[in-house]
Amino acid sequence: MGVNPEKYNDVTPWQMLQKRMTWNQLGPLKNQRILDFGSGNGMTADYYAEHNWVIAVEPSHEMLENAFRDFDYKQLIGSVEKLQSLESESFDVVLCHNVLEYVEDRSRIMNEFCRLLKPDGVISILKHNRLGRVMQMVILLNNFEHAQALLDGESGKAEQYGMIDYYENGQLITWCPQLTIEKVYGLRTFWGLQQNQQIQEGMEWQEKMLEMEERASTMEDFKNVAFFHHVFLRKKRVSILE
Repeated sequence: MGVNPEKYNDVTPWQMLQKRMTWNQLGPLKNQRILDFGSGNGMTADYYAEHNWVIAVEPSHEMLENAFRDFDYKQLIGSVEKLQSLESESFDVVLCHNVLEYVEDRSRIMNEFCRLLKPDGVISILKHNRLGRVMQMVILLNNFEHAQALLDGESGKAEQYGMIDYYENGQLITWCPQLTIEKVYGLRTFWGLQQNQQIQEGMEWQEKMLEMEERASTMEDFKNVAFFHHVFLRKKRVSILE
């Protein structure tokens, strides 16, 4: 599946980079049943709906006003309560991108994902990385007070979405022991530290940055300070002997 640049003219360069990296890491999904929880403006749901059966769940009416709808997918308006109406073991892939930091019932949500996921199915979690945020605060924003608070374990804040309640990758499998972490990628290791805003508009620069980001995304040292982590979890098959 290719990306049509004209379709995403209104998407900021850093958002487009993050989407492209996430989609590349997920791979060319086809003929899959996909749940996109916290789907926002439907950009990812629409992208995968071209070749898959997709249900998107989003509580914000405002986010849905200008949603991407080039391809057919089912949009549910609500939150975790909408998951309860869906059939168990009915999805191959569950997407939950930049959502769990902003909710309180994370264990409940993760267990709903497990219930809905087919045996051996995959969950894609995109999440803030605390150390990456510290790097941003110090190098890009010169906000030493907030950086110190983050190092002390305090929560952060996103201008659009509110408080960011950071959590570690390993907590995902404590909330739902049926899952195992399969792999972790880093996202936005370099881009978020680039202060030259004008250069980011150039397509040639964006392609070079994407190539660099993707190369660094699997290297442990760079993953540690990336702004985001992309965590892949797989649902364990239950043995009949257990």
